Amino acid sequence: MSNLPSSPIKRCFFVFLIGMLIGCQKSSAPIVVSPDVYHAAVDKVTDIMIHDIFSPPVASRIFAYPNVAAYEILVQKDTVHASLVHTANGLNFIPKMGEDPYINPNVAALIAHMEVSKMLLFSKEKLDVLKDSLYQKWQQINEKEFLASQSYALQVVSKVKQWMDADQYSQTRTMPKYTVDVSEVSRWQPTPPAYMDAIEPHWNKIRPFLLQSANQFKPQPHPTFSLDKDSDFYKELLEVYTISNRITAKGDQSEEVAIAQFWDCNPYVSVTRGHFMFSTKKITPGAHWIGIVKIASKKTNANFMETVNAYTKTSLAIADAFISCWDEKYSSNLIRPETLIHQNLDPNWLPILQTPPFPEYSSGHSVVSGAASVVLTTLFGDNFAFDDTTELQFGLPVRSFSSFYDASSEAAISRMYGGIHYRAAVDNGLEQGKNLGHFIVQKAVKKKL
Repeated sequence: MSNLPSSPIKRCFFVFLIGMLIGCQKSSAPIVVSPDVYHAAVDKVTDIMIHDIFSPPVASRIFAYPNVAAYEILVQKDTVHASLVHTANGLNFIPKMGEDPYINPNVAALIAHMEVSKMLLFSKEKLDVLKDSLYQKWQQINEKEFLASQSYALQVVSKVKQWMDADQYSQTRTMPKYTVDVSEVSRWQPTPPAYMDAIEPHWNKIRPFLLQSANQFKPQPHPTFSLDKDSDFYKELLEVYTISNRITAKGDQSEEVAIAQFWDCNPYVSVTRGHFMFSTKKITPGAHWIGIVKIASKKTNANFMETVNAYTKTSLAIADAFISCWDEKYSSNLIRPETLIHQNLDPNWLPILQTPPFPEYSSGHSVVSGAASVVLTTLFGDNFAFDDTTELQFGLPVRSFSSFYDASSEAAISRMYGGIHYRAAVDNGLEQGKNLGHFIVQKAVKKKL
């Protein structure tokens, strides 16, 4: 203490300066954001989507925009991946971060992801819990870096919102409901137990992210509708009925039933118990593949940029797959197996899975899984074996796959096991999705020149 100034006033001022210096040193450490924090943010968005009960097409949109916002920040400082500006439809400008030394790209990317997500969710306050805790932590570590990163992220968010608001989603909210026409026996009709209205009949009017048009990858036509017992269509109908009866006879020992349940991914299942009706909530098929992105990223110890790149490219493929599939669904407008089996084969038959409320052809699971599997194979390689733990939270055991293509094939056939799709919807839908996926890879999974 002998080196302190002799004057009490000077000593107090000296101690104050030392305290200020120590405080500055404590707050000058760079903020470190690991890929696990990004995974946590994506998981939180998925949890909120389950709570808010978004339909599969709408959920795919919610995944895509926040990931693009984060990606476009990170790619500016990355030497490998290319920006989606002028590649994604309508995305013509993203503000540059410049050379500001206080902008932390990882922090800015995560802020952008959470802020864009908030715009798309109903229960925004549930995301605020995570967001506020991170903001408080970052501000304590390095306030100047946090504020600079936040300021820049919000500029990007503003531009992404402009891009997002022009995709026709708002307009589709006011378009007419689907009109059921029973004059043609081949046309879709609402199915039990809730007989819900058809979901998103105008989804093909949403601006695609990378596709040139909603009908760019139309599948091969399904067999011509016919109830003639010698027709290909009737044979497919009978196949659904026969397979369902065979595998349900095995009870809980049936591998096919386990596969159907694992890939159910129905965000809203109506359950009737006597006079009571309630619903169970699950992830969507797109969310299942987003979960697989997390599994692959963690298995490969992907860094922050690699993680965000995987989420972004996969979510874009999923989103465009839904646009492509829904265009075909409301074009072909094909009746579900459940309706025809009740009318022509067995009025008491029940599918293993609850039939979702929209036309049959082609299979959404097949298209989405095909597209996602192509992108993930490009990013992580052929024969990428993994344990799929995505459904553990819903009480379903882990399933193991030798590759992403292996998983997509099982996801597709699960819909026939579940009794909700004919074989053509499964096979042609998977091909439709893979064709779309290869297009996404060619257009967006590319390197900087």
